[in-house]
Amino acid sequence: MIGQRRALIRAIAATLVACACPIVFAHGTRANERLPVIGPAPPFLLATDAGGRLSLADLRGKVLAVTFIYATCKDSCPVLTAKMVAMQRRLGADFGARVRFVAITVDPRTDTPEVLRGYADAVGADRSGWSFLTGSPEEIGKVVRDFGAFAREASPGGVDHLYLTSLIDPKGAMRVQYLGYRFDPDEMLRDLKALLVE
Repeated sequence: MIGQRRALIRAIAATLVACACPIVFAHGTRANERLPVIGPAPPFLLATDAGGRLSLADLRGKVLAVTFIYATCKDSCPVLTAKMVAMQRRLGADFGARVRFVAITVDPRTDTPEVLRGYADAVGADRSGWSFLTGSPEEIGKVVRDFGAFAREASPGGVDHLYLTSLIDPKGAMRVQYLGYRFDPDEMLRDLKALLVE
């Protein structure tokens, strides 16, 4: 078990180095402090839980929080998703209108649009402001790598993956990435609101 963990940590580190995608840890904003600009957010075009297609360009003009999950995850994904569900409520009228959440599966063979729709309903996601996306294994693999994340199939039926949530501003620039699922939701909420008033 320890050997497997070490191998996973090495694989994650190698992936991050290989993709050269900088990780800016959540830091909270002070008055008049702007979040850094990492660079352009990676483009994507994926299938939605509603059966359509959605691209990053379709979401231009909104503040985005992009996460990676999978529907059959039993440990960390539910914790991450529960934090995001609580945050959607705290955003009030801005959620959907000015702020959108995007959850991209790391298990595209299992997570069809129908499966993701059931997951969204089960966790209480407000789909007027939250899209759950899937695609072919090749499409998903590219998006995962482009965002600087990591995912690989594990047995039995699970997926080892990097918990990475990226905030993207209305112009399509990536501004901050939260590594892990134990981030402070108050801090992320402050960062989302800071992007709304820029």
